Amino acid sequence: MILIEDLTVRFGGVVSLDAVRAELPVGTVGLIGPNGAGKTTLLNVLSGFVPPTAGRVVAFGENLSGMPAHRRARWGVRRTFQTEQAIGALSVAENVAMVHEHCGSGRRDRRAAVDRALEFAGLTGQRDRPVGGLSAADRRCVELARAVVGRPRVVLLDEPAAGLPEAELPALAEVVGAVRERDAGVLLIDHNMALIMELCDRIHVLDQGVTLAEGTPVEIRSNLDVAAAYLGERPVVDG
Repeated sequence: MILIEDLTVRFGGVVSLDAVRAELPVGTVGLIGPNGAGKTTLLNVLSGFVPPTAGRVVAFGENLSGMPAHRRARWGVRRTFQTEQAIGALSVAENVAMVHEHCGSGRRDRRAAVDRALEFAGLTGQRDRPVGGLSAADRRCVELARAVVGRPRVVLLDEPAAGLPEAELPALAEVVGAVRERDAGVLLIDHNMALIMELCDRIHVLDQGVTLAEGTPVEIRSNLDVAAAYLGERPVVDG
């Protein structure tokens, strides 16, 4: 579980997160909201890239507050980004191995750990191919393999489906949905509401740096404010 307590982030006079409180259970939690709601800022705080002005984050009983990004990576915080981070000239396996090395894992089991991550992401047959020659969907799967190699405890996914053709979404959704099987907490940001509704056990909604709503996909879909603002629809209310 990830416990977020009164998390506040200010950039000059702009309040990006305003005393956000949340309990994110083990499983897959969706994080939605309009552009500028504070979603990526929250992931940056959880990753250790942005220090909060106030508040703290506790994950699986470990207080992450004050822990620098490299120590969080060694502890088990992993993430993907909106822009691809893999190096196109390197092979799929080399890109995944780099993350395994920087997370402090030993060299003895690196080959096996990389192979497990590639199998998980459906990339075993692409092991030695340069990432730059892969399809867009396969490149996204490389990012997911990098996020799950070794023993992650918290996996933060920032719009993994962004820009993909509709036909390639089911395969990616299958891999994203399987991340929970790694016994890690998963926080998923995506603008594809069908993907969020399908994969997430809980959904947290941010608006202008504050929590608008939190609940199951069914509860969020039936929330009038959320449906109007983010899902583009009004739910049917019986009676």
